[in-house]
Amino acid sequence: QVQLVESGGGSVQTGGSLRLSCAASGFSVSTSCMGWFRQAPGKGRDRVATINSGAYTTYADSVKGRFTISRDNAKHTLYLQMNNLKTEDTAIYFCAARVARSSCTSASSGFADWGQGTQVTVSS
Repeated sequence: QVQLVESGGGSVQTGGSLRLSCAASGFSVSTSCMGWFRQAPGKGRDRVATINSGAYTTYADSVKGRFTISRDNAKHTLYLQMNNLKTEDTAIYFCAARVARSSCTSASSGFADWGQGTQVTVSS
C-alpha cells in the first residue's frame, strides 16, 4: 500500500525556519512526481512545490526564494525547507504523490495519494 507520513510541522515566529519531511512507502519516490500542498482555514488546497523524476522543481510564486523542495531517494523521503516564514504561510501542509508518473502537475486533483498533513503556524 502507498503510504505518506508528514512530520516537522510546528509553531515558529515570523522570519523563522522549518523543515518538513514526508516518509514514503509502497512505491518509488525516484520514479514519481512528488509535491507539497497547503490548506489554510476556509481556503482550498493549493500547490506549494513539486519535484519530478528528473528533479525538475516548480514553486508557487508566494514561496519562491524562500522554500526548497528536495528528495532523498535512498531514504524514501521528500523534504520541504521553509525559510523566512511569514504569517500567511500558516496552513496544514500535505505531502502528495503521482505514483510512477514522471511528470508533475500543479493541480491537487492530479495527485492520487496523500498524507494526513502537518500543521505549520507562523506568528508575529
